[in-house]
Amino acid sequence: MSDWTHRHVLDLAAFSLEDYTTVLELAQRFRVMPTSGARKLPALQGRLVTTLFFEPSTRTRSSFELAAKRLSADVQSFSPSSSSLSKGESLLDTVRTYVAMGADLLVVRHRCTAVPAALARDLEASGDRVAVLNGGDGLHSHPSQGLLDLFTLARHFAPEAPSPEALRGRRIVIVGDIVHSRVARSNLWALTACGADVVLCAPATLLPQAFAQFVDAPPPGQASDPVARRGAVIVERDLDRALAGADAVMTFRLQKERMHQHLLTSLESYHRAYGLTHARLERCGSAVPVLHPGPVNRGVEMSGALLDDLRCSLVEEQVTNGIAVRMALLYLLAAG
Repeated sequence: MSDWTHRHVLDLAAFSLEDYTTVLELAQRFRVMPTSGARKLPALQGRLVTTLFFEPSTRTRSSFELAAKRLSADVQSFSPSSSSLSKGESLLDTVRTYVAMGADLLVVRHRCTAVPAALARDLEASGDRVAVLNGGDGLHSHPSQGLLDLFTLARHFAPEAPSPEALRGRRIVIVGDIVHSRVARSNLWALTACGADVVLCAPATLLPQAFAQFVDAPPPGQASDPVARRGAVIVERDLDRALAGADAVMTFRLQKERMHQHLLTSLESYHRAYGLTHARLERCGSAVPVLHPGPVNRGVEMSGALLDDLRCSLVEEQVTNGIAVRMALLYLLAAG
């Protein structure tokens, strides 16, 4: 893994095709660990991983902490409710406290965009060598979720050797609240980098037409796109048309507060137009996998019967794969 150049992982827009290959290959090695009898590796023994989650999380936080422990790292958790933030301490000073305790890697989740990136810049400016991994920030990015979704699809299409090549030419449909989803943004960078065409489907209030140009230019602060040729991004309002010929479908949680913001009329009408069911998936022309980052609103994004059908639902597989992918990221950032 000597070609890995990232000091931090903040946004998948900065990933090259080689970076995706490195993460997927390493994640596959970690993924098969339980079946080989080895439950724990000494790779990060003596390293300290600190999880700083300033907003609630079940899957991401637990997954990172379990991943660190499986690599034999020490794990330190932060809880906002019992911290000195309530006494007026700044976020940066709180983070510096954990760095002073010896943290080698910080996993940071915050409801405001760019907080992990700002912390990484401030720590670099002060000479600290600690790595920062974005555990989800605002509406911006959720890189580890994007990578585990990519890994899950690659394993589905190429179980023995998951790689970016397994996604090339695939038609991946993403349904739901796109405009408010950091996961959708990370998936757009990851899937198109691997050559997949991504069809976005939602009502206009949850999916502006501008998303069709989402990956056409590098984001602010990035001089060029590290991927020479990406797959297409297509906006489609009708779910039945979007599903025609799809190779996989991904749907996102619909937050109920969107109704109070007058972005939706009702959850029932949304499910009728955009909810996934066994009958609706027949539009794909063949059995296709269904993904959801969780938590799932049964009967809204998808039917309960579809969610529980392990022949096509990869939701639990995503959770399992998340540990392996996060092990890979922690290893790449902290092992050196």
